[in-house]
Amino acid sequence: MLEQGSRLPPNSINADAAAIDSGLIEIPVPAPTEAQANRAAVARATGVLALGNIASRVLGMAREVTLTNLFGASRATDAFYVAIIIPKTIYDLLIAGHVNSAIIPVLSEVAANDAATGEKELWRVVSILSTLITAILALLVVMLMIFAPSIVLLVSGGAGVDKQALATDLLRLTAPALIGLGLFSTFSGALYALRSFTLPALAGAIFNGMIVLSTVILAPPLTVMVTFDGAHAAWTAARPESGIYAAAFGWLIGATVQMLSQLPGLRGAKLRVSFNWRHPAVRRIARLYAPVMLSMLLDTVVRTFSYNLASQTGERSITYMNLATTLIQFPQGLVATAIGIAILPTLSRQALNDTPAFRETLGLGLRLAITLILPAAVGLFALATPIVMLIFEHGAFTGVDTGMTALALRLYLFGLPFAAIDLMLMYAFYARQDTLTPTWIGMFSLALYMVVAITLAPTAGVFSLMIADSAKHIIHAVIAGYMLIRRMGGLGDQRLIGAFVRTGVAAGLMGVVTAAVVPPLARIVGAATLINEIALVGMAGGISVAAYLALAWLFRVEELRWLWGLMRTRVGR
Repeated sequence: MLEQGSRLPPNSINADAAAIDSGLIEIPVPAPTEAQANRAAVARATGVLALGNIASRVLGMAREVTLTNLFGASRATDAFYVAIIIPKTIYDLLIAGHVNSAIIPVLSEVAANDAATGEKELWRVVSILSTLITAILALLVVMLMIFAPSIVLLVSGGAGVDKQALATDLLRLTAPALIGLGLFSTFSGALYALRSFTLPALAGAIFNGMIVLSTVILAPPLTVMVTFDGAHAAWTAARPESGIYAAAFGWLIGATVQMLSQLPGLRGAKLRVSFNWRHPAVRRIARLYAPVMLSMLLDTVVRTFSYNLASQTGERSITYMNLATTLIQFPQGLVATAIGIAILPTLSRQALNDTPAFRETLGLGLRLAITLILPAAVGLFALATPIVMLIFEHGAFTGVDTGMTALALRLYLFGLPFAAIDLMLMYAFYARQDTLTPTWIGMFSLALYMVVAITLAPTAGVFSLMIADSAKHIIHAVIAGYMLIRRMGGLGDQRLIGAFVRTGVAAGLMGVVTAAVVPPLARIVGAATLINEIALVGMAGGISVAAYLALAWLFRVEELRWLWGLMRTRVGR
């Protein structure tokens, strides 16, 4: 041992270096701070969820491509969308909102208790939730099957009789999927609370993949029809509308397999039938979710209004709206949902007694969302038409359909960055077990949505719904940000404005570059064939990404530098 200030003997530095290289002397590495550990955990979880979302969104695209290729923007496709939006709306209303607003925060708190009792109590609560959800949803499935014609009429009152009859039959096939969806949400909520993200992240890909497989395998072949007009004969090839039943079967199979995919993560869980709805954790979940349910009930009314209005603006309007929504959900799920779910369990634990750490985690989530969602929105806006053409303009989907879908997508994109920021803010409220404030904000924004849609509908048609949706997200994010920051006494030194400005400038310049290169690239690749469309989107997208990364580096967007450093560290291990 050398005392402080003593001199090293000759050649000791070289000897020590050799000893260190040989492993004889170990240099102690400082343990990471809690904030650094949380950042790394959030980044890892975000990566897992992002990859899962990529797979889910890609297969979701494949689902839409399968439908549009087999059936086009047709009456059968619209009927299928009506048949799935009804159980999906009920699922969102009764179950899906529970997961992020109540189930994950409460189960995270339960799991954070003493190691000897926390997990045991967690499974007790999960058993009660599974039992109650199954019983409630089974009753609802029976009601949906009995009253299917009236429910379809309510949702698609502007549709023809034939479409309503087809949608009714399809609804009776898709309704039982509610039970599988409900159990999946409960199981995945438990895994999220334990900060186990892999199986829930893959579930969406499994669900969409089963729909694609079922539709492709079960759909009937093309039927050739020959017509005569005197001396000439003409023939057309199309699939019968009844082929859309294959997609409905896929929806049911996908929900079941998705639920079963969570079971490996529940190994060791002692689940049993229990109707003990008086359990304190279950009652707290119900109390937290009551305001959310009110907000989602209003959202259901507005969604029904939207589909009804869309059905009155054109035969294919619902299809355009759904395809644009599918595209917008790709960056939303990849960025906002992945980051939000990754930070929610940590936020829920920090909200109990650690406000500085809570601010740090929320600030990290907001900065990451801003850094990634702005370039995604700008790039998707610039490449809207080539992307829609590549993905959907095949088979029965025409160039006119491409133009309508691309315009709908661009109008949705104005609200996308605000929707991503808003999701982080909502999760912060939920982590603090405050669901009432988001409900009041949601009610106001939904009222604004309806006013804008009704006002613009006579002139903008179905596009009034996209404009109204963007306005809703903007006002919701602004109000939520103001109220959360005020209640928390500020967010501390999170550098949000700087991140927004630097990222916004880099994304904006990237958009200019992308818009400038698309026309000459289109001329270079030539005619609109599948290979040429892939080449156009690939080259333009590659230039877009490269431009953003270069500009982000130039403007010192810190979050990208941090993510790059973290990835290099992980790869180097």
